[in-house]
Amino acid sequence: MAASPAKIFEALGDPIRRYILELIAAGEQPAGAVVAAVQRHASISQPGVSQHLKVLRDAELVIVRAEGARRLYALDPAGVEAALAWLTALTEPLHQFTQPLDALATEIARGKRARRTAAPPADEAQRNARHA
Repeated sequence: MAASPAKIFEALGDPIRRYILELIAAGEQPAGAVVAAVQRHASISQPGVSQHLKVLRDAELVIVRAEGARRLYALDPAGVEAALAWLTALTEPLHQFTQPLDALATEIARGKRARRTAAPPADEAQRNARHA
């Protein structure tokens, strides 16, 4: 399922969730370390931090994997890419045409190459006409 920009930016609206993302951006973190770091940063309970982590998971900004009894959190590249794509569309309106234009340039180059290899050079064609 593709990450929803609306859910992503709603999740990013909270300063604690942004702080959690900054922590996790440094590398995969166990849930206990995230809770401890957030509690040093703000007055919040463990269940409160867990709720923020759930919102970030639901927005597809973080992923969690189990390792024994531990839960390890990491950034979800798909969610981050969805946020970047949405922002890029705002700042670079022609960005959506980049790939189709690249494909067009490839097709033009392919056509030129095909014409060069299919048709003999003009000099060779003239020589062949004189000798015939």
